[in-house]
Amino acid sequence: MELTIGPIQGFWDAGHWSDFYARLAETPGVTKVVLGELVCSKRLPFYQTRMPEAIERLQTGGKHVAVTSLALVTLKRERKMTAELAGTGLEVEVNDLTALAHIPEHAPFSVGPLVNVYNEGTLSYLKQRGARSFCLPPELPLASVSRLAAKAGTTPVEVWGWGRLPLAISGRCYHARYHDRAKDQCQFVCANDPDGFAVDTLDDQTFLAINGVQTLSDPCANMSHDLTALEAAGVASLRLSPQHTGFFNIIALFHDLVCGRIDADELSARALPLAPGAAFCNGFLGGPNGISWSGRT
Repeated sequence: MELTIGPIQGFWDAGHWSDFYARLAETPGVTKVVLGELVCSKRLPFYQTRMPEAIERLQTGGKHVAVTSLALVTLKRERKMTAELAGTGLEVEVNDLTALAHIPEHAPFSVGPLVNVYNEGTLSYLKQRGARSFCLPPELPLASVSRLAAKAGTTPVEVWGWGRLPLAISGRCYHARYHDRAKDQCQFVCANDPDGFAVDTLDDQTFLAINGVQTLSDPCANMSHDLTALEAAGVASLRLSPQHTGFFNIIALFHDLVCGRIDADELSARALPLAPGAAFCNGFLGGPNGISWSGRT
């Protein structure tokens, strides 16, 4: 089982962003890194000029590098930004199917977890269109993962392995609205919550987290207990979603897990203090609901 690092979902300080990828380039156990802006195009200018250096460092460190498309393209400048991805010479991870309009027919690309690849027909179409790997949506049950991996054949299939789950994307900015600001005058308030801002129900039950225009799960997905089942299903890689602090400890733990040096119980016990939301979930794969957790921790 390989490890992929997904794009940063939150809004991080540019210096922290650069330091993160510089360290990641030297981190063992990571095969692939996806970077770029997934959530909000307004964030990109803060670190866009730093991307070439980060990409060069990652490639020098032996990582396969891909760049993500936006999850929701709504503006002319966002369409232009998406079109420019195809000219980078890097693999483009499509997280909004509008990006396909800018990728030449049969040119290789990868499919990210925000594209609804729920059935064999969709997978076959995208594979024929040029898809060279798939990160499946995190809400799929194990039976569907197994069927899709079988249909993919030699095309690698990946599942979400760690991090707050991406549940929805919107044209409105929840972060700005919460702070009584218009979306266009948000003053980048989401930077105050680099791993998302927890939202409770009216009964004070932890429920979701908001990240700008994105809705995330409050608990942190942790698929360590499902590793054997995922391998048996034909999954080639786990995706670890970056978090602002403690993430390199998480990478090391998952690297030890896939190498057989620790078991899932040990990983979960050591990772819980670092988990966003301070709780785990893995229920989409086989539980009664997505928020449920099958481990003991």
